[in-house]
Amino acid sequence: MKHLSMNRKVTALSLLAGGALAAYLLVTPGASPQAGTVVEMYQDPNCGCCGAWADHLEAEGFTVERHKTREMRAIKIEQGLTPELASCHTAMVDGYVIEGHVPAADIHRLLEERPAVAGLAVPGMPHGSPGMETGRYDDYRVLGWHRDDRTPEIFSEYTH
Repeated sequence: MKHLSMNRKVTALSLLAGGALAAYLLVTPGASPQAGTVVEMYQDPNCGCCGAWADHLEAEGFTVERHKTREMRAIKIEQGLTPELASCHTAMVDGYVIEGHVPAADIHRLLEERPAVAGLAVPGMPHGSPGMETGRYDDYRVLGWHRDDRTPEIFSEYTH
């Protein structure tokens, strides 16, 4: 066998790895290029529903890096969130800000469609949203919002 240069070896290995990933995605039900996407979540140390929301995302294929801080107000301001959009936890994923109990399905859709929004928000803490499974169900909206416009748009709605 001929000796391959280091660049050719790396290229050959990259092609093999890419082919293996493509084969995995073709034969693995539910696999997506987003699987394992890292979500950076910031939460108050005393909040329990934030951990339940992170568990929901992990069950849907995301990797959640959890950061407990008492500086939630500063994080929300830094990310451009208004009080009208606020909830208990704030997360960042692939350039978007995710505020509150946004379902994983909406985050997957956001990352697939890549709309021109700063992020998604579920204001408040509606019962029945991911992480807020209390036995009661509130209707709620997932809002797409822009940093320079104070009028959010409806990204999805959940009615019960």
